[in-house]
Amino acid sequence: MFERQKKGANNTGVVLERFTQCLLTALILIVALGQFVQVVTRYVLQVPVMGLEETIMYPTLWLYIFGAVNASRENSHIRANVLEIFLKTERQHTILAIVGELISLVVGIWLLTWAWDYTRYAWRVWRESPTLYIPTFYADVALVVGLVLMMAYTVTYLLVHVRSLRTAEGGAQ
Repeated sequence: MFERQKKGANNTGVVLERFTQCLLTALILIVALGQFVQVVTRYVLQVPVMGLEETIMYPTLWLYIFGAVNASRENSHIRANVLEIFLKTERQHTILAIVGELISLVVGIWLLTWAWDYTRYAWRVWRESPTLYIPTFYADVALVVGLVLMMAYTVTYLLVHVRSLRTAEGGAQ
């Protein structure tokens, strides 16, 4: 039964990874195509497309946010772990990783509360873009979605490190 649950969780991870790859690829293509159209129409044809910059802002913002979420998923954010140089044992490295994840979680939750307040404000005010009148809420909500996903991955890695520490301590006894 446990193996079946483990396999199901692994399949979910594969599906989620594939979805993330497709979403990021689609966003990159949309942004690149929009920029290409803008350059060709503005500088080659000398006929700027009205509102193109407004529409490109939305997938660009979501691309940045989901790029950060993907880095959280892969656990590949840039880190400056100078302390690792001075740590000798695997246990010390795991404890440092736990402390780092806890700090990330605290800062992330703090930012998430700000983002949530801003999203509630954006919902109440319901601003629109100046040319095409596209609701800016669809861009504003990206930060909350991204931070929630990043915090979920942070909690996941925190639990992995804690389990690793417990397993190592249980094996040492």
